[in-house]
Amino acid sequence: MALAAELEPGDVIALTGDLGTGKTTLTKAVAKGLGIEGAVTSPTFTIVREHEGGRIPLYHFDLYRVHDEDELFEIGFDDYLHGKGVCLIEWAELIDEELLPADTCFITLEYGSDENERICSIRC
Repeated sequence: MALAAELEPGDVIALTGDLGTGKTTLTKAVAKGLGIEGAVTSPTFTIVREHEGGRIPLYHFDLYRVHDEDELFEIGFDDYLHGKGVCLIEWAELIDEELLPADTCFITLEYGSDENERICSIRC
C-alpha cells in the first residue's frame, strides 16, 4: 500500500466517518503495508492496540467509546503521538482536533452512491 510506504515514526493519521465506512479496513491495509502480520481488529474496548513486527510499530486507536479526553491521557496518548511508531486513530472526530499534532493527516471515509463505493477525502 502506497500510504504505508510513506509513513515514518511520529506520523499521525486521524480517520473519520460513519460506522461501516471502512476505517478498520483501511487500518488493516496500512498494517499489511507496514509488514505487520497477525490480526488487526478494532480496539473499541481497550482504546489502543500496539502492533509490532513491521517496518515500524502501529498504534491503533479507536475513540468510539471515549467519553472524556482525560481517558486518553491516562493511557499515555501523548506518549504514543510522539513515540517511535505511527498512530492511526479511528473516530478522531470525537476529540478536540487541538489534541493532535499540527501535521496530522485527516482521512474521511463516506458512503458512495453504490453499496460498496466509498468516497475518501484527505487533508494533510
